[in-house]
Amino acid sequence: MSINNPDFDIIQLLKTDVNKGFRLVVEKYSKKLYWHIRRLVILHEDADDALQNTFINAWKNIGEFRNESALYTWLYVIATNEALALINKRKRNASVSLDDIGSYLANSIEGSTWFDGDEAQVKLRNAILKLPDKQRIVFNLKYFDEMTYEDMSKVLKTSEGALKASYHHAVKKIENFLGGN
Repeated sequence: MSINNPDFDIIQLLKTDVNKGFRLVVEKYSKKLYWHIRRLVILHEDADDALQNTFINAWKNIGEFRNESALYTWLYVIATNEALALINKRKRNASVSLDDIGSYLANSIEGSTWFDGDEAQVKLRNAILKLPDKQRIVFNLKYFDEMTYEDMSKVLKTSEGALKASYHHAVKKIENFLGGN
């Protein structure tokens, strides 16, 4: 295994036995990608659909992976795009107004058998849902996925400075929603 690239062995295997290599990719990244997507789309069923589409697109385009970035960064780009496509589709087809979509999702998550959070987690989730899409994505990547601004910049194709500002604004909005200073 390469010290500089934790996925070196998987990438090499993808070149020699794509089926086995891709199975390892799915095993290694399914859970992380699922929760990344889930925090964006909220509903389990939507997250499952977007995750499946993520791996289908990764499979179709694995030959185009150039090893210029980390494999997980490339997968997060695909997963984020799938999640955003699903969110945009939901907004177009929503029977509730766009202003009420956060409330709709908050109520959906509280009634979900897949969500078992305590009161503090529900309040945090509701605060996150009130954020604009970009701030919500940046907050989730930084707070939950602990992604660096450099990697976020590659995933979201935005400058690190803009990402830092988005994260700062997101944190302030969440603090205000939760009754902080």
